[in-house]
Amino acid sequence: MYQPLNMANQAPPPAAGFDGEMEMLSCPGSPSLTAGSPEENPKTTGYDGYQLDDAILSQVLEDVDRFLEKLSAAAENDGDPVEVPDSVEILSKTVESMIDQCSYRCQELDSTAFYDAIDCLSRMVDQLGEAPPSPATLGSLNRTSTVIQRAMMYLEDELWSILEQPKDDGGGGGGGKPDHHHHLDNNNNNVSNNNNTNKHKHSKSTTKHSSFNSRFGHHERTENRPEIEAAAAAAGGGSEEEYSFPGFSPEAVLGMNKIANAMIRAGYEIECCIIYSFMRRNSFKTALVNIGFEIVSIDDLQKMQWNSLEKEIVSWVRIVKESSKSLFGEEWKLCRSVFSGRHGEVAGRLFGGLVRAVCMQFLNFAEATMLTKWSTEKLFKFLDMYEAVRDLGSSIGVGGATEELAAEIEATKARIGETAVGMFGELENSIKSDHGRTQVPSGSVHPLTRYTMNYLEYTCVYRETLEQIFHQHQHRRPAAKEKEEAGSTKFGKQLIKVMELLDSNLEIKSRLYKDPSLRYIFLMNNGRYILQKIRASPEIHEVTGDPWRRKRSTELRGYHKSYQRETWYRLLQFLNHEGLSVNGKVSKPVVKERFKSFNAMFDDIHKTQSTWVVSDEQLQSELRVSISSVITPAYRSFIGRFSQYLKPGRQSEKYIKYQPEDIESLVDELFDGNPTSMGRKKT
Repeated sequence: MYQPLNMANQAPPPAAGFDGEMEMLSCPGSPSLTAGSPEENPKTTGYDGYQLDDAILSQVLEDVDRFLEKLSAAAENDGDPVEVPDSVEILSKTVESMIDQCSYRCQELDSTAFYDAIDCLSRMVDQLGEAPPSPATLGSLNRTSTVIQRAMMYLEDELWSILEQPKDDGGGGGGGKPDHHHHLDNNNNNVSNNNNTNKHKHSKSTTKHSSFNSRFGHHERTENRPEIEAAAAAAGGGSEEEYSFPGFSPEAVLGMNKIANAMIRAGYEIECCIIYSFMRRNSFKTALVNIGFEIVSIDDLQKMQWNSLEKEIVSWVRIVKESSKSLFGEEWKLCRSVFSGRHGEVAGRLFGGLVRAVCMQFLNFAEATMLTKWSTEKLFKFLDMYEAVRDLGSSIGVGGATEELAAEIEATKARIGETAVGMFGELENSIKSDHGRTQVPSGSVHPLTRYTMNYLEYTCVYRETLEQIFHQHQHRRPAAKEKEEAGSTKFGKQLIKVMELLDSNLEIKSRLYKDPSLRYIFLMNNGRYILQKIRASPEIHEVTGDPWRRKRSTELRGYHKSYQRETWYRLLQFLNHEGLSVNGKVSKPVVKERFKSFNAMFDDIHKTQSTWVVSDEQLQSELRVSISSVITPAYRSFIGRFSQYLKPGRQSEKYIKYQPEDIESLVDELFDGNPTSMGRKKT
């Protein structure tokens, strides 16, 4: 992956007396650097395993900083080459020893000292490259670059190890101490299987443990808490709890953050990003597979029957929504935490690349489903898809994904919206084309009415989405004759248009009934069903509004009156007192004929209309009450006045077939859908 710098391969010789046997180190202008006894001050591992006091390492870093200041001044003033102090070589060898300590001796490492040393070496490479050339500075540049390269390769391994190990397995920032023997055995196996493999090349074994990450043990948790909380604040979180991620502990994220900062500072941003991007894409792919995501080819989708495709859409919607609500947010949080602060642009670029790869898979599925044939029953799954893509666009916007991806998501959303508008239009077409000539038995609710109103009721569950779709994606301009009502929406107008089409269709179907009374029963049944659906659905009620509902109620009352007129007002003609007198006297034959005609018509009405159906109990009750309130009083009055003109006994029973109470009982048997045998009623 890496090319060695084009410099002399020979590093400068060690400073006088600096080897594995000495116990005294000296730097020009610096105090003596003594290894000291183990019981004295804290130690940082030095060259060949010897330990440096932390205070001595700090002095080495300070000495190197002074050297860098001199280099900078010499570069600005084109001065003479600056003498390279022994501390430069000491620092390089100390870093190498730190790497050896963790890589081969499996000892824990003071990460703060390591990163301070790496940062110092990185700055040194920059300064030496700009300094006046001399054999000493060129040799130091080559030597330092080699150490930096080795350190970066080591950090790559560490970043890889953290990213590939889930928290549950003790890696990726887990609290347990890694199994270093397992780590060594793993490396030995890799070497024995391929002796030509560079010892720094990633093994990429799923069982590899991060040796450097051993510092995330219990003794470091308390010490690192201020750094964790500071990183949490930089990432937008307010506490360590908010600075936690599936698969990674706060300590692991902090470790990756330090690695990323060190690699970017040393000029290894590309290498760092490649590893992070590769590992996170694989992890995200695994997360999608775990929640059921499968890539289905466009050809396979187009060959699917709707029942199978519907199941795929349900699964797709669930996965996209979970990605939008959870996975993308967590991934963005992790990314901006690892690449925080001045590296926020890197975080946005990495997150955008990952999201684009995932989103394109999502969008390809959506595009493929839109190639299927339109039908009204598919609308609701497409509305689910529209909402999922809409939320997807919002979720990737938080992470600063590319404008190109945002535009592609918006374009797919628009096409789904246009498809949904077309599918809703199919409902209009289905109503217009329903020219069935078969009467619905007994004047009950027509299947078209049930289907349409249930369909509209369900669409209103998606009211906000449909209003957005019709507002943004309906390209048809309203006709000049369409009224612009205050507060109305395009979807509301479309819904009312569908119900008006249904009314027109029902009016045509009502004419199939030869009996005018049954025609109005049919219109009442369907009108009441529509009205009850509107009342039962707050969403439809809100879309249609009170004026439209009042209009429907008025039409329903009109059907009721027309039914009364066609049926019972005709029966009342036989109870009219006019025409019963001849020359001032009541004509008995005429009275007998009136009773006889009333009985015959009432029997016929009862026989016929008891088989008719009024399914709405309230409407059924209203009809019976209104019939009784018209017929019973008139019949009671007629009997009371004219029964005296009939001889008591058999003649009276022959013509007065029913008493008023019998009429009421028989009226209560109407509209049940069951024919009733009518026996002779006793007085």
